[in-house]
This record gives sequence, C-alpha cells and structure tokens, in this order.
Amino acid sequence: MSTITREDVVAFIYREARLLDELDYEAWLGLFTEDGYYWMPAEWRQTDPKLQPSLMYEDTLLLRVRVERLAGARTFSQKPKSRAQHLLQLPQVDVFDPDGGLFRTWTSFHYVETRHDVQTLYAGWATHELVALDGDLKIRLKRVDLVNFDAPHGNIQLFM
Repeated sequence: MSTITREDVVAFIYREARLLDELDYEAWLGLFTEDGYYWMPAEWRQTDPKLQPSLMYEDTLLLRVRVERLAGARTFSQKPKSRAQHLLQLPQVDVFDPDGGLFRTWTSFHYVETRHDVQTLYAGWATHELVALDGDLKIRLKRVDLVNFDAPHGNIQLFM
C-alpha cells in the first residue's frame, strides 16, 4: 500500500518546475521512468503522438541527448545559456490511485524563456502521468499543451 498523498503529488509538480528553472537537468531526468515520454502536441486535443505530428515527442534517450547537448561546451546556441521561469497554478489532481500507483495532474502555467535580451512567453497546460516506483513518484508521461500550439515557433531550447 502506498503512502503517497495528494500533497506529495502537488509538491512533486512544483519540484519538477524548480529543477527546470534551476537548469538542473540531470536531476530532472531522474524524475522520469525508464519508459517515460515528454510530449508537446501540435494539435488541439491531439490523441496520438506517433500518427500525428508533434512539436516534441521524446523518450528518455532523446531527452538525455538534449540534456547532454545543453551541457556541451560546443553548444553555441547556448552561449550565453538560456534561462527559464515557470509560473504554475495549483496543480489539480485528476487521478489519485495510491493503491494502483497511478496519479494524473493538470496544471495551467506561464513559462518564460530568455536568452540575451530576448524573452519568449509561452502559456499552456501540463498534464503529468505519474507512477509510484519503490515509494517514489516518477513521470511516465509529461504532456505540454501550448495555448498557441498552431503558431510558428522558433527553437524551443529548454523544457517547459
């Protein structure tokens, strides 16, 4: 039987955003299950990341490659490094099944990414599908739906 509470689930979402804001990508990757995915759909209410185009659909291997690229000395697109800030509404816990070890949240957010004197604002909703593994929460799927998913986007350098 799991001892994970709703407060633990909400705190996990805030902790994940803080790790991203602090550019602690190694710790952030540690929040994912081995079969975890990070998904940013390109359509409103998109249901299939494989048969429909997405802005991003990355497994942990691709996430690892992006994290290593961001940390690389020869990543000239990150000199100086981009910075980010998440502003989250209180996450709503839509599925809370501690006995089954499954939790799903929905969080409205504003996200700012800045590099040099250019700031880019994104707004949207993040859905987290979390599982309990050995008493710890892990991300099986993080889905980021942008309000302006259909607008032209430049290079999204970091993770929302």
